[in-house]
Amino acid sequence: MAPENRPKRPGKRAELAAWIERTQATRIGEAEYDALRRDLAISDSYLRKLLRESGAPLAPMVEGVRQGNLDELEASLMALLSEYQTGDPARRAAVRRLVITAKDHARWAAKRPEKHAEKEEMVLWLLTWLENPPVFPEWVRLRRVQL
Repeated sequence: MAPENRPKRPGKRAELAAWIERTQATRIGEAEYDALRRDLAISDSYLRKLLRESGAPLAPMVEGVRQGNLDELEASLMALLSEYQTGDPARRAAVRRLVITAKDHARWAAKRPEKHAEKEEMVLWLLTWLENPPVFPEWVRLRRVQL
């Protein structure tokens, strides 16, 4: 069959939308996230992107660290702080890995001249969170006064 005559498979976005509709998920937690990642066979970053765009309510560990702007970054780091403070050592390590990955992404994005200043500021926030998570809320409040 010629490529133009093959029936089109739905894209990952459509598959996700169908899953959300079928399951009537009120909030997508880690178990749902793992099942989606397995079923859709896509990367963590792409699945997070699709889930964020879907508008479905997400658990903090599913939503990850949002870096669209400083307000999003602060909100996601505060949500992850709660996960960190109430977690056992394995949970704390998982939260830290998520924040470390976000820091690495921000450093990479800071190489673009048009985003350099904003992303460098985000790297500072992420490093501060990683250095001492419980201090972050007060630190970010003071930092915002300086900006």
